Amino acid sequence: MESELRALIGEREIGPFLNQRNELFREREMKIAPPSKDEALRLMAENPNLLRRPLLIEGDRITFGFDEAAYLSAVGHGGDDDG
Repeated sequence: MESELRALIGEREIGPFLNQRNELFREREMKIAPPSKDEALRLMAENPNLLRRPLLIEGDRITFGFDEAAYLSAVGHGGDDDG
């Protein structure tokens, strides 16, 4: 799973991918002392809930959490009710 996360995140900064509500994030005080990218990837592979979700990566654009307009845009809908 670590290699899949590495491919998914690529050269992007790791911080936005970390779930700040996760217990491990808080216990290790990652907001104050963020882990290195390699350490974060290892920790996310071991603790999948540390990965902020849902997430949508479309090219260079990343959407975290549920943003209906962003998801509709990604699948080619304008967000109107015509579907």
